[in-house]
Amino acid sequence: MIIYPAMDLMDGCCVRLTQGRFDEATRYSAFPAEALRQFEEEGAEWAHIVDLDGARAGSPRQHEMIATLVESTELKLQVAGGIREASQIDFLLSRGVDRVVIGSLAVTQPEVVRGFFSRFGADRITLALDVMILEEVPMVATSGWTETSSRTLWETAERFPEARHLLVTDVGRDGMLSGPNLALIGELTRRLPGAAIQASGGVSSLADIGELADAGADGAIVGKALWERRFGLAEAIDSARR
Repeated sequence: MIIYPAMDLMDGCCVRLTQGRFDEATRYSAFPAEALRQFEEEGAEWAHIVDLDGARAGSPRQHEMIATLVESTELKLQVAGGIREASQIDFLLSRGVDRVVIGSLAVTQPEVVRGFFSRFGADRITLALDVMILEEVPMVATSGWTETSSRTLWETAERFPEARHLLVTDVGRDGMLSGPNLALIGELTRRLPGAAIQASGGVSSLADIGELADAGADGAIVGKALWERRFGLAEAIDSARR
């Protein structure tokens, strides 16, 4: 299982949100390039970067900065946040980003997303589905987690059989250090055996990482637990390999 250390960028600084709430941002570092170097030194192969300003605005705000970060690291980068157009994807990929994350458009404009898969290839697109658990049913959230769609996770994921990389966040657990939704990830891996599932939300311990690997996850997005030093990145990577 791949560990994706997460870096959320707001105004050029590394921050973390709690359940996506911008009014509860905790600032950790003003030097993202140094954070990436630290990730690399501890053995990471990938990093997950989110343009939070872009996510809030609905269009990219820090892509030039991210392009500069690509030049500062040997890590493979997966980038998210406000990406809506093919030109934005093309910019990131042409600057050396390895994968681009597409989220709410999968619900609001599925044909556009299918066009992205066709144009850029399934290995360059990560489909991100954020869910809210309502009466034990995972419903896809949109608009920066402020709205819940009428579609379940299962219905939405099955609309994109071409997706090879699927990132699923349990919104209720994001930034809460309450443990990942293992049942959800296990069900996903059973329903979608051909997709590489990235789990996001709730990782708080090395035991959580081992349990996600046992549940069949191909990757884990780890943010707050690393930034608050609940454990080290090298330890997390070692736990994911066991």
